Amino acid sequence: MPIAPSLPEPPEKVWPYRSIAFLLILGTALLRLAYLLHDCPLDLAPDEAHYWHWSQRLDWSYYSKGPLVALLIRASCWFFGPWSEHVTGNQMAAVRLPAIVCGALLLISIYVLTALLLRMEKWALIVVGLALTMPIIAAGSLLMTIDAPYTCCWGWALVFVYRALFRESKRSWLWAGVCVAVGVLAKYTMVLFVPMVGFFLLATPAMRGQLRRRGFWLMVLTGALGGVPILIWNMQNDWMTLRHTLGSHVGIQADNPSIRWLGPLAYLAMQCGLFLVYWFIVWALAMVSHRPGREKRPEYRFLWFMSVPMFVFFMLFSLKNGGGEPNWPITAYLSGMVLACAWLLEQFHSPNTWLRRTTWIMVPTMALVGLLLTVLVHEPRLVLPLLARLVRAPTKENPMPLRQVDATCRLRGFREALAPDIDQVRGQLRAEGIEPILAGANWNLPGEVSFYCQGHPVVYSLGGGIGERHSQYDLWRPDPIAEPAPFKGQTFIVVGARPDLLRGAFERVGPSHEVVFRDAGQPLCSWTVTVCRGYRGFASDIVKNRDKY
Repeated sequence: MPIAPSLPEPPEKVWPYRSIAFLLILGTALLRLAYLLHDCPLDLAPDEAHYWHWSQRLDWSYYSKGPLVALLIRASCWFFGPWSEHVTGNQMAAVRLPAIVCGALLLISIYVLTALLLRMEKWALIVVGLALTMPIIAAGSLLMTIDAPYTCCWGWALVFVYRALFRESKRSWLWAGVCVAVGVLAKYTMVLFVPMVGFFLLATPAMRGQLRRRGFWLMVLTGALGGVPILIWNMQNDWMTLRHTLGSHVGIQADNPSIRWLGPLAYLAMQCGLFLVYWFIVWALAMVSHRPGREKRPEYRFLWFMSVPMFVFFMLFSLKNGGGEPNWPITAYLSGMVLACAWLLEQFHSPNTWLRRTTWIMVPTMALVGLLLTVLVHEPRLVLPLLARLVRAPTKENPMPLRQVDATCRLRGFREALAPDIDQVRGQLRAEGIEPILAGANWNLPGEVSFYCQGHPVVYSLGGGIGERHSQYDLWRPDPIAEPAPFKGQTFIVVGARPDLLRGAFERVGPSHEVVFRDAGQPLCSWTVTVCRGYRGFASDIVKNRDKY
């Protein structure tokens, strides 16, 4: 039988836990900042560099995301960019600082929500401690992607709706709406928060009356304001975001719109691995144990309805995209984490001796495993020799086997290998009296090249001319594909493209060479750098038929 939440602890016992939690969260944030300032081996991820490029051209919205990530990076680089450059030689720390702040705020929201549900500050502190051992939480609190502000807004929206429903705080509806509005500007799936709350109210008879009150609709209207900038931008840009979402993610415009029946299995496997198997099982068992047909307490039902529908939504989504990205249902685990804590508390007091002992063993064990993995993700060089022994030696067919087992490889080499090589080629061309134009083969390279090359040069994308999907670069002007005239006859340095794909667009293609980044003798990543002279433009039929959104 589930145990009832305990009575509130005396005030004198509350503040010690809150103080420890505050110091733990603050200390972790400072450690992450120190990590960025002291020989951080992880360069900006392609997504981060892409968003940094967006921040150089502020707009109402962008091709695939709202404007919040660009605004946060722009503000952070404005205030802290010079300091970051002085300490580290580049603005990486400034770019990632908002992620650290959002990560700290997310942990605070998890603490508050747990304390509100269980009325036990000790367990709120334990949940925060366990969250800090999860690699996915650590990554989201360090990498400045859209998930950092998105999860932060979702966490606090949960807190405010919980307070509005179960603490009768009328102002909390407004603040929940503000969180939804800001979250939509970070990631569009924030809009799912509102129908999930509505679904909970509709499915819970004791709470159904809230649908007729002002509070819920105040949250809806306030949250809708977050879509206004995105709507304005799309009206001005031929509804590009909608077409991208339908084509790239939903698959309506895909070349092969068939159902992928193994997609849900791939999705479950990714989610299981993301949470180290055990924590995923704990979450799943908590959801089953507290399912609506069995759970009568509205507070617990609220957390269930704010978790499972999100998870199921993306599982159904995997029938079209074959599994999707591991982080897509990440917000399902925020309320799920708190409910899983309540379930674990029951197991710790279970009359079943085997179950109780297993829980006492597994929880600290998995916390230690997670903490170890978190450290290794931050310092992949520590485990590189071991991974090199586990994989096969590089071959022509598989020149970089470590990329299959180490996801941090995609965050390496831009600063130490690629950018210096491009700067050297630029110097050689300038010695000939030529000022080259820089371009990448697709959306994920121009930001990296611009960020790490000397002087932050303008970098274009030629992806639309060689079969890659649309991106924000197709919308910016000038664009060498859509408007070739200003670029005619120019010399380009193209990164990441096969030379044969470029021959029709230039009078002369080559020389071309491979830039390989190695660590401890192991090849981790490589790029093709090609000098192309006499730009002529891509064939008009290629430009007109670019339909990969």
